[in-house]
Amino acid sequence: MNKRVITLLSLLIVVGMLLAACGTTATEAPAAKIKVCQITDTGGIDDKSFNATAWKGIEDAIAQLGIEGKYLESKEVADYEKNLNAFVEEKCDLIVTVGFLIGDATKATAEANPDIKFSIVDYAYDPAVPNIVGQVFNTDEAAFLAGYLAAGVTKTGKVGTFGGLPIPTVTIFMDGFAKGVAKYNEVKGTNVEVLGWDPANPDSGLFSMSFDDQQKGRELAVSLMDEGADIIMPVAGPVGLGAAAAIKERGNAYLIGVDSDWFLTSPEYADITLTSVMKLMDATTMQVIKSVIDGTFQGGVTVGTLANNGVALAPLHNLESLASAELLAEIEQLKADIIAGTLSVK
Repeated sequence: MNKRVITLLSLLIVVGMLLAACGTTATEAPAAKIKVCQITDTGGIDDKSFNATAWKGIEDAIAQLGIEGKYLESKEVADYEKNLNAFVEEKCDLIVTVGFLIGDATKATAEANPDIKFSIVDYAYDPAVPNIVGQVFNTDEAAFLAGYLAAGVTKTGKVGTFGGLPIPTVTIFMDGFAKGVAKYNEVKGTNVEVLGWDPANPDSGLFSMSFDDQQKGRELAVSLMDEGADIIMPVAGPVGLGAAAAIKERGNAYLIGVDSDWFLTSPEYADITLTSVMKLMDATTMQVIKSVIDGTFQGGVTVGTLANNGVALAPLHNLESLASAELLAEIEQLKADIIAGTLSVK
């Protein structure tokens, strides 16, 4: 009798363990990871600009959402198609491309591979492509505030800017900056001059014709300082680091960074960085990744503005003493007016 009881109990225990094991397998199977793959523009992944900021969005998703992420760097324009095809072959769930110049190659690859999702930073399509989300930014809004600030801080009455290439994603910064200076002149009755860019005469604009030649950035900054500019905004990716080096060596001018907060991303130039015009591409890239995960991804465009914190003017950090309380209050009011739609920067 005892042996029978023991045998029955043993059978029940074994069956229970098997059922428990089956239940564990069913409920604890991990969700499949998605793979997000970034292709840089020619500035490289560590450009301290838009490539790096978009990649930060992917890094944040790796840490917070458990995705898999990787990138390929484009050393030249000819690498775009090769890198896109490589990630198509890897069956990436989302391919993120960066920059205006990769726009055509991204569209062609997306149309040839409708089952793969894409997002492109600094570009949008009209009409929209069903499997591409374009990330664009009204950087002229934040650059307008930077221009107003620069006009209020300059001691020489001259500020400067230059671009990497004469393309819309570059000149939108320069337009906003120049119009912010013009607004300051209108309000204050001053005549602060902008060197390097005139929205009414874009053919006369100053460009490095490169996003990676730091020596050219150095030369252009020296030229602008020789003409009297004591605040310079380079809109040229890593080329701006050459400008920063020249400004720091000269010791009597300040820099306005672009894309990211240069006080944080280039701390070696923190003491000359007045502010930065930021495009928060990490946040928009994260937003697109989340839409892939939750199944809400839809082709089209997302626009970063002052209103939705897609663009912003960085704090003045250690150089806040250069701007009066009155000037800073005026900039806050201008920001509020732009958000409210009562002030246009176009």
